[in-house]
Amino acid sequence: MPTGENGLKETAIIEMRQVTRRFGTILAVDGVDLSVRRGEMFGLIGHNGAGKSTLFKMMLGLEQPTSGEIFVDGQRPRGEAFRQVRRALGYLPENVAFYDNLTGLETLCFFADLKRVERATCPDLLAKVGLGDAARRLVRGYSKGMRQRLGFAQALLGQPRILFLDEPTNGLDPEGIREFYRILGELRTQGVTVILTSHILAEIQERVERLAIMKMGKICATGTLQSLREQMSLPLRFRIDRFDGDADVLGRLLRQTAETVVHESDRGTLVVECPRIHKMAVLRVLSATSGIVDIRIEEASLEDVFMGYGKERGNGETGSGMNGGRL
Repeated sequence: MPTGENGLKETAIIEMRQVTRRFGTILAVDGVDLSVRRGEMFGLIGHNGAGKSTLFKMMLGLEQPTSGEIFVDGQRPRGEAFRQVRRALGYLPENVAFYDNLTGLETLCFFADLKRVERATCPDLLAKVGLGDAARRLVRGYSKGMRQRLGFAQALLGQPRILFLDEPTNGLDPEGIREFYRILGELRTQGVTVILTSHILAEIQERVERLAIMKMGKICATGTLQSLREQMSLPLRFRIDRFDGDADVLGRLLRQTAETVVHESDRGTLVVECPRIHKMAVLRVLSATSGIVDIRIEEASLEDVFMGYGKERGNGETGSGMNGGRL
């Protein structure tokens, strides 16, 4: 891929090279290589204490790396040159805190002043995140979900080019989560880069374009969900509902055709697991079998993938610094 100034990939808006961050004897971030493409929605997942928030803070210039290099929109996140870049960044921390004696509108105007954004944009922004009717209520009367919406509004101030969202749906109800991702979808069509973390893996697995798995300060894998499934060689599952045939006979037939494992539940449901390369062979057997009412094919979930990285793994297809991450 062509490179530009500072040797950065031309499509990368964020580039990290062998980044390490120590806090005394604690190694919070350990030799991270990471590249985020301009305009993509990128997920960063990991357990509590994996180093995700520290990584965010270094990209924002709030923490400096102990070693390694970081470039955000072509600039190192420090010094005068980064000030202009910072005005185009939006950040929603995991734990938002506001002055309870201010209204929602006053709070957003306060952040607008800090970011040198016109106050006139604040009412529309509050309406955008669903707080239009609560704009003049004191924040002390806001629910957890309303505070999260207010935090999202302040992250959107100034039409940022890059959004850092740390557990952004914390406290939101299902309707609020759906609206949140609708807004992110609009921003993506405008070319905004979104980097988010979430503990709710099912929520983000079909929404991010690529993701990174972080454990114990290391990035142990990056890629699309599908590429990570393939790296892990996780099995496909065929769920057969209300099977009224002979499960033993079907199991023997499947094992003669492909490498499979068959589980039978008390309710007449069969679950057939097989490597991905045997998918079509298993389908041919099942489609020719009488007594099958319905077949559902289940891919490994993001949670399956995440839990699968519970042992050291070698470098994968991503070229992103998978250096045998310890979990």
